[in-house]
Amino acid sequence: MEKMTHRTMEEFAQSCGISRPTLSRYFDDPSSVRPTTRKRIEAALRSSSYEPNLFARNLNRKRTRHVGILVPTTTDPFYAEVVSLIELRLRDEGYLPIVFSSHGSHELEAEAVRTMLSLKVAGVIAAPLGMTSDHRVFEKLRKNIPVVYFDTYIEGDTPFVGTNNRQSVSTMVDYLSRSGDAPAYFDMPHVNHNAEERLDGYIFAMEALGLEPIVLGNSKNHTWDFERIGFEQMEKMLETGPLPCRTILCANDRLAFGVIAAAFSCGKMVGRKNDSHLRVAAHDDHPLSRYTCPPLTTMAQNFTSLAGNSVDMLLPLLQEDGALATTSQTGQSRVGLDGTLIMRQSA
Repeated sequence: MEKMTHRTMEEFAQSCGISRPTLSRYFDDPSSVRPTTRKRIEAALRSSSYEPNLFARNLNRKRTRHVGILVPTTTDPFYAEVVSLIELRLRDEGYLPIVFSSHGSHELEAEAVRTMLSLKVAGVIAAPLGMTSDHRVFEKLRKNIPVVYFDTYIEGDTPFVGTNNRQSVSTMVDYLSRSGDAPAYFDMPHVNHNAEERLDGYIFAMEALGLEPIVLGNSKNHTWDFERIGFEQMEKMLETGPLPCRTILCANDRLAFGVIAAAFSCGKMVGRKNDSHLRVAAHDDHPLSRYTCPPLTTMAQNFTSLAGNSVDMLLPLLQEDGALATTSQTGQSRVGLDGTLIMRQSA
C-alpha cells in the first residue's frame, strides 16, 4: 500500500488528529506522551512517508540535543577509536553527536568551530590542533557553549582530560634503562602540549636517574605527518653515521612507525634480541602498534577512560535552558590519566 505524503508536521498532525505540541513532545521523548497516544502516532507514522526534521526543530531551541566532536583527523585510528567511544556514550545519554575534522588545518578547524556555533550545539568535546589553533575562535566558542578538551588543550581554565605525560614517559624511560641501555629521545613536531610535556618528561626522568638526556629529531615544524618525519629523519641519521645509542624512545607511535620502516630500509634489525641493532619504544598504544614488525613496545593511553571522562565532564555543563554552567558549579577541572606499559618485541 502506498504511503500518504506529508511534507510538514502540520500536515501530519491534521492527518492523524494529534496536536502539533503533542507530536513535538513525542519526537523529543516518546515516553512523555500517553501510551494510547503513542500508539496512534506510531501507527500514523507507519502509514505515512513523513519524517520529522529534528535538525530544523532543534535550531529553534536555545540549545539543541547535538554535541560537536572536533579532532585533528578522523583517519588516525587513535582519534577514530576515541571518537567512536564518545559517540556511543553521548547517544546513550540522549545526545546526537556531530563529528568534525580539521584535517590538520587551522583554517578548517576555525571553520568547524564557527559551524558548531551556528548550529547551536549543546556542547563540544574537542581535541584542538594546539599550537596552530586560532585561540580567539576557541575563546568565542568557550564563552557561548560548554567545552571539554581531550588529548590536548588550549591555555585557560576549560575542562580537560588527557594523559599524565610525565608519569607515562618516566615509566618508559625507567623500563628501558633497566632492561638495556638508556634511551635517546626522538622528538615529535611540537604541534601541541603533548609534544612539550613528553619531552620535559623524558628530560626529567633521565636526570632523575643521573643520566644525560639525548634528544634527536627536528621538531620545529607543525606537521602532523609523523610517519614521514620519523622515516626521513631516521633514514638520514642512519646513513650519515652511528646513532648515539642503541635504544630509541619515540614521542608517539606514529613517529615510531616511520623509525622502524627506516631501520628496515637501511638493513638494521629492530628488537630486543642481542643481535638486534636497535631497540625502539614509543607512546600511545596506537591501534596499529601491535601489528608493526616487530610489534611496538609502548605506553598505552586508556581510550575508554579518555572518552568516558570527557563525556562525564561535559554532561554537568549542559543545561536545557541554554545557560552556561561553570566548572566551579560542577566541580570539574582537569583529569590526567596514567599510562600503562605495554611490553612487546621492539624493545
